Amino acid sequence: MWPCLLLILALLHIVPTSHPAPCQPQGVPEAEAIPKPRYAVVNKLRTYTCAQKYCRDVYRGQLASVHSASRNEELWKLARTYTYRSVWIGAFTSKRAGKWESRWEDSSPWNYANWATAYPCHIFTTCAVLSTRDGLWRSRTCCSLRPFICQY
Repeated sequence: MWPCLLLILALLHIVPTSHPAPCQPQGVPEAEAIPKPRYAVVNKLRTYTCAQKYCRDVYRGQLASVHSASRNEELWKLARTYTYRSVWIGAFTSKRAGKWESRWEDSSPWNYANWATAYPCHIFTTCAVLSTRDGLWRSRTCCSLRPFICQY
C-alpha cells in the first residue's frame, strides 16, 4: 500500500519523487566487516624461521600474534587439541638500540603479553612459544624444533 500511496502523492506533487518509501533502506552503507583471523596448528616440527616461512607459503599468513587474553585462551585451547608440545607464536625478543624488547613478527603493536615468571630471556635473541600446559609464554632458542600456529 505504501508504494501506491507515495506514487499518488508524488503525482499530486505533495511528496517529491526522490523521497524513499518508509520501508526502504535509506542508503546508509553498512560498516565494512573486519574478518576475524583464522588459525591453523601445524603439528610439524620446524625452527621459528622455517615455521614463519611455512605459514607464508602454505597459508599466505604468518605466525600468530596475540593481542588479548581471550585470544590467548582461544589459541591455547586450539593448540592443546593438536599437540602436547609448546607451539611457536609470532613473537621474538631481541636487543634494539641497546634495549631489550619483544615484537610481533607481523609488526602489529605490542599491546598484550602473557609471559611466564622470569620470561622473556634477556641474554640473546629468543622466540616465543605458547605452552600447551598452562597457556603462558616462554622464550626458546629460535632454532628449536616445535609445532606452530599460523594466522591467516
